[in-house]
Amino acid sequence: MDTTNILIVEDDVDINRLLCTILEGAGYTCRAAFSGSEALLWAEKYGYDLVLLDLMLPGCTGEEFIASIRRGKTMPIIVVSAKLGVSDRVNVLKLGADDFIPKPFDNAEVLARVEAQLRRSRQFSQPAAAVLSAGPLTLDLDSHAALLDGQEVPLTSREFDILALLMKNPRRAFSRAQIYESVWGEDFIGDDNTVNVHVSNLRSKLAKADPDTTYIKTVWGIGFKLGEA
Repeated sequence: MDTTNILIVEDDVDINRLLCTILEGAGYTCRAAFSGSEALLWAEKYGYDLVLLDLMLPGCTGEEFIASIRRGKTMPIIVVSAKLGVSDRVNVLKLGADDFIPKPFDNAEVLARVEAQLRRSRQFSQPAAAVLSAGPLTLDLDSHAALLDGQEVPLTSREFDILALLMKNPRRAFSRAQIYESVWGEDFIGDDNTVNVHVSNLRSKLAKADPDTTYIKTVWGIGFKLGEA
């Protein structure tokens, strides 16, 4: 079995040690980082399968870490922080975080959310469906890359999964609940905001690369579908 490497970014030594203990007890290999700047060095030097990230960090903040990493890497990022009001959650999702866990956290929930993110990441990296295309937009499921006219569009794992879902079903409109349950792998709890933020962020990235085409169309009263390329 391949080793799964997780980067834990938390300046509180006790919390960092606890997170390492939870995950190493489940068989994962953990690297502890205690500042945002240290985490950036580790993330640039080595490939990690997932990052657990506090927001209030010395060196550089968690938000700055996410923004920097998302310029070129797609590994899942789960924010673990006490700083998680509605505006904070929206902000980290827009920046590119895939999930968030409030402090104080439940040990079993941390492990379950990590396992869910890794499962989805592996699912979409399996060589089952190869390449999806919609006009100049290409989604390579093997390399987990989105290309527009041959230029890579940096997407988070959640954005990639949403786009893959729509491109695999180009004529189907999905409700927000259906998108959430398919991509997040959890029961929808009636909060449209999570899906809306990810779709908005995805649209912005695609529009920046190709402003003349609407790749994700809103179907009023239903949700979203793949637009006509």
